[in-house]
Amino acid sequence: MQKKMLHTLRECPARRVPAGDKTMIPAGEFVTLNQALGGNYTVTWRGNMLRIDGTDADAIGMKPEKLVFSPVSDEDIHEDQVWDALNTIFDPEIPISIVSLGLVYKVDIDAENKMVSIDMTLTAPGCGMGPVLVSDVEYRVAKVPNVKAVKVNLVFDPPWSKSMMSEEAQLEAGLFF
Repeated sequence: MQKKMLHTLRECPARRVPAGDKTMIPAGEFVTLNQALGGNYTVTWRGNMLRIDGTDADAIGMKPEKLVFSPVSDEDIHEDQVWDALNTIFDPEIPISIVSLGLVYKVDIDAENKMVSIDMTLTAPGCGMGPVLVSDVEYRVAKVPNVKAVKVNLVFDPPWSKSMMSEEAQLEAGLFF
């Protein structure tokens, strides 16, 4: 993909790479699009590398990714919808879902506090994109109906291995012969 200049059409939430710190790009700013991968966009703005979630792609004139959840008639958080949201998150360096990669170990729902806790890992403990990936999970899962808070716990026990990947992910990554 060739880099190109884009103009922000509206205020746009973004996260710094690799720290994952939240920031806001004002409307009317110019950004340089560096990469479009896994439904997200990496841009440079004022000397900072930022990640824009695909659900906010319209802010830079791209087609936004829509997260669509079945309507719920109660105030509960539905675990299947949390997993649906997790399935839309891709590893920042390889376009494979974190669920298919086997990075999500556990989802707990605290119904009283409307909070979702997620235990997940990274493909390597020292992964520099870990904070960005955690931020992606917090951002997307917070869009699930009735979710008020998301807590991501990075765990490294058991250590991740390619055997945790789905067969489809192994095929896509060229690891399944």
